Amino acid sequence: MSKFTWFSGRGPALTHNQLERLRALREPAELDERSLRQQRFVVLDLETSGLNMRRDQVLSIGAVVIDNGAIDLSQQFECTLQRDGHQASASTLIHGIAPSQIANGVEPAEALLDFMEFVGDSPLLAFHAEFDQRMLARALKQSLGYRLRHAFLDVAEIAPLICPQAKPGLAGLDDWTAHFGLQVQERHHASADALATAELALILLSKARQQQLDSLPALLQALNSRRRQRAYSM
Repeated sequence: MSKFTWFSGRGPALTHNQLERLRALREPAELDERSLRQQRFVVLDLETSGLNMRRDQVLSIGAVVIDNGAIDLSQQFECTLQRDGHQASASTLIHGIAPSQIANGVEPAEALLDFMEFVGDSPLLAFHAEFDQRMLARALKQSLGYRLRHAFLDVAEIAPLICPQAKPGLAGLDDWTAHFGLQVQERHHASADALATAELALILLSKARQQQLDSLPALLQALNSRRRQRAYSM
């Protein structure tokens, strides 16, 4: 199918089918007072060509779903994106995605449409979410001309809020999974990291409900309050 450029001739080149899929993407859900247990969350992890949020690219997306207070293993997403000219780098030693896998990956616009259709209107969770949010938003803008507006919550920020008595120095995903005795079979693989993050998030969301933080607005208000307190104390 031939491609054409949309958005005043300056946007990415999309096929008619891709443009129709883009238009059909669901709007982010309003944050309401539903119990956290009733909320569908998409927990994601990205593997990238590096840590530069302005230059590096998303190479792989892994995601799982928390729904009705449990990880729904029937709802999983995994995709490697095709990147022309990608070469092995220091990051390859971490994520293990060979250049041949990248060359045979899914065309970025198709991969990102697949992912956003998987997300639907759900809020997103990630560990150290700012990086994932900015990398995903940039990829969506470049490949689809799409502006990411979904709520994005940081599990690394939720953890110390919900567990203030945890020993100091817990910062990484490995630290917090070890704190709760979670067995992580594999790391630095998008799907495995997303699952580990989801297992951690499930514990934290359960504890949040016990602390009367049983809706997204209540949880976000508590996070904002903690941010202000930390800003004043610096």
